[in-house]
Amino acid sequence: MLHRSIDPKGTNSMRIPLSILDLAPIARGETASSSIAASVALAQRAEEAGYERVWYAEHHNMPSIASSATSVLIAHVGAQTRSIRLGAGGVMLPNHSPLTIAEQFGTLDAMYPGRIDLGLGRAPGSDQNTMYALRRDPNSADTFPQDVLELQAYLAGATRVAGVDAIPGKGSRVPLYILGSSMFGATLAAALGLPYAFASHFAPQMLESAVAAYRREFRPSEQLDRPYVIAGVNALVADTSEQAQEQLQVSRRVRAVALFGRGQSLTDEQADQLLAQGAAHHVDQMLTYAAVGAPAEAAEYLDGFRKRADADELIVAHQAPTTEGRLRSVTLLAEALETVAA
Repeated sequence: MLHRSIDPKGTNSMRIPLSILDLAPIARGETASSSIAASVALAQRAEEAGYERVWYAEHHNMPSIASSATSVLIAHVGAQTRSIRLGAGGVMLPNHSPLTIAEQFGTLDAMYPGRIDLGLGRAPGSDQNTMYALRRDPNSADTFPQDVLELQAYLAGATRVAGVDAIPGKGSRVPLYILGSSMFGATLAAALGLPYAFASHFAPQMLESAVAAYRREFRPSEQLDRPYVIAGVNALVADTSEQAQEQLQVSRRVRAVALFGRGQSLTDEQADQLLAQGAAHHVDQMLTYAAVGAPAEAAEYLDGFRKRADADELIVAHQAPTTEGRLRSVTLLAEALETVAA
């Protein structure tokens, strides 16, 4: 069975089991070093506030994201936290050999026993040139189900490759999660009896149909005896609604530049032009599910979103454009949900 922290009947005081997806953003004028320091501070704040886990996503060749070496970042944050679960949300498995990931996350589990999660995705997370630089086979996503099973076997100490074990990793049984934004991930997670995390924080279109299919087709496994859904959602919580809306506009500019700015450093005025010229449609679609406002507003929104998503847990991408804003958002949201639960 999975670690207690993902049991929907667990002891967490918040009514909605809540986690964080940290995209390790590198803001304008900031460095990778300052971004990583901010990720440490965010995890420490999340631990203090009672969040379940913090996950980091593998991205490559993106100037605004510092989580490319996901397992290294997890190791660094783990050394500066005590109890919160840490993991990948996710590792893009087609970029790696299953043995390599089993060794990396087996090492993390040896360092931080009982605290490590491994979320797996099959998207490339990059463009064609980056795929070449990663020495990735363009067809490697086709073997994702087999690669998941090979990885799972290494971690269980039941290797599928004769004479090859993951050391560290063998017998660690690091819990696996399937990530996705389509029916493929939903049906695979159901067939393997693994928890399913839907990326509705940026790809909202198929949330309800994918979750319904997962729950309908789920087969119990050694890891999990009943379906477990984690749904991604954005949040931007401030002391007042007006402050949250102001920060949202800054966040929309940042996302527009990241998506359509061609690597340039643009002014606010230029970013607003991008939004006006069509970027707003794409940005706002990605932000379809977003809890924006004062604490009570955000808590009410998340309560409704959880019901709509039929989720057992929510994983929140805090979108405030500054480190201070994200830390404040983390605290305010946890306090608001504890108040609702009380």
